Amino acid sequence: MRRIVIAGSTGSIGTQAVDVVQRSPELEVVGLAAASNAELLLEQTRALGVKRIALADEAAAARASEAWTDGQVLAGTEGLVELIVESGADLVLNALTGSAGLGPTVATLGEGIDLALANKESLVVGGELVMALAEATGAQVIPVDSEHSALYQLVGGEAPGTVDRLVLTASGGPFRGRSADQLEDVTVEQALAHPTWEMGGRVTVDSATLFNKGLEVIEAHHLFGTPYDQIDVVVHPQSIVHGLVHLNDGASLAHLGHPDMRVPISYALHHPERADVAVGTLDLAKVGTLDFEAPDENAFPCLRLAREAAQAGGTAPCVLNAADEVAVHAFLDGELPFTGIPRVIEDTLRALPARPLRHFSDLYEADAEARRHAAGAAV
Repeated sequence: MRRIVIAGSTGSIGTQAVDVVQRSPELEVVGLAAASNAELLLEQTRALGVKRIALADEAAAARASEAWTDGQVLAGTEGLVELIVESGADLVLNALTGSAGLGPTVATLGEGIDLALANKESLVVGGELVMALAEATGAQVIPVDSEHSALYQLVGGEAPGTVDRLVLTASGGPFRGRSADQLEDVTVEQALAHPTWEMGGRVTVDSATLFNKGLEVIEAHHLFGTPYDQIDVVVHPQSIVHGLVHLNDGASLAHLGHPDMRVPISYALHHPERADVAVGTLDLAKVGTLDFEAPDENAFPCLRLAREAAQAGGTAPCVLNAADEVAVHAFLDGELPFTGIPRVIEDTLRALPARPLRHFSDLYEADAEARRHAAGAAV
């Protein structure tokens, strides 16, 4: 039995992870955590027989404590860290959204516990420090994003020095093919209507702006130690090819499959083994056509901004991510137009130039400063 903790169990990745666990007798959940959805968390807790849970929102934790007396409810960010550190887990799935996932990532790796990482912001915000911590403790970082899971599987079979380039695929989101002018009047409902994937609100909007793909470029850089100029992005609307590597002998390897997040989730939870997943076998004749095109960075400047922040390094990726979180929330609340998202990000990056990164505390300071500036820019 592999003992696991699922942090972010009530979100899109987390609920699918619970589904995978319930079909896998090899997996035992010893802890669940969420931001504020106490009701769903308690439902999962009872279904899985978990005795320790955590809620980042202290009011939600108080409600959970009143409604459930069969175990322990921990509260706040400290409670989440305590849950991980004292769990005795073999693996932690970090499926939290945003920079809130950094603390659980650090706690997991600091204890030498293997990490199944769906929280890409952990590497975007603090990739240099996070990967150094993993190396120091010997803990594995196994990516859960479909694209990085694909690359992880492709790169793992190759000898050092044989992989020349990495290629991340992007669906293009719901606005693929639109010009910048045609994006002026985009509504929240339209932005949340992703053509191929079912994801949470912020991730879906980030996919629509291609910001998400910029984060994935940064994540790939840290996961695989690949220079940024050797990481490409190609738009592939069918979302069948999840990742591609070009090798030194001219060959290219691709990872293909139906767009179902249970596949990379299962791979990460069972790694290095594979387990059955209730997903149909890919029928290429039925798919018929696979299309590929270059991303339009004029219409979707967030991808360019992410690359620029990545190249700047230091605190710049942290500022980038914080500004996007603020801007996306403002858009979802109807306070900012869709095209205002890259404007806020660019304004914040210009106002807060990259500073050297020496300690995790530098990240928290940069994050707070960026949020204050972006909140003003989003007005």
